[in-house]
Amino acid sequence: MEIMDDFINSCNKALERENSSFRFVKGYITKITSDEEIESIETIFEYDQDTVKIRIDHALKLLTDKNNPDYRNSIKESISAVEAICRKISGKRNATLGNALEEIGKKNIIHPALKNAFEKLYGYTSDAEGIRHALLEEPNLSYEDALYMLVICSAFINYLIEKASLDK
Repeated sequence: MEIMDDFINSCNKALERENSSFRFVKGYITKITSDEEIESIETIFEYDQDTVKIRIDHALKLLTDKNNPDYRNSIKESISAVEAICRKISGKRNATLGNALEEIGKKNIIHPALKNAFEKLYGYTSDAEGIRHALLEEPNLSYEDALYMLVICSAFINYLIEKASLDK
């Protein structure tokens, strides 16, 4: 595995040196704009949170599929990863993200404004455009939409894990 990691690091350095907007992230070639985005996603895989890792890995696969990228389901998997970690932290295994965030808020793990912000992002994924709910018409989603949700959800998961002192 060390040889593969060295190879990926060398490739990423060469891609960065050539000002490419692509990098390897967990073995997938991905259009990324910063090292911080890569780190935010890759940090997820350092934690002992299998459901979260599976969801983020699937979101990344759906985002980077060259033949058939699925931005809608990438966004769905990203927000579902947040829901999974919030369920774990709240202790409410069957809670919706909104209910789990409410419990986390009661524990004073996050500021109410951050809780509200993620409730609104969850609302974005659940609204009439139907990102999380199958509709007859596909919403007009882009790579940038799905990448934003993957990065922001990964960053929020990392933040929650640290704030809740999981995996320590």
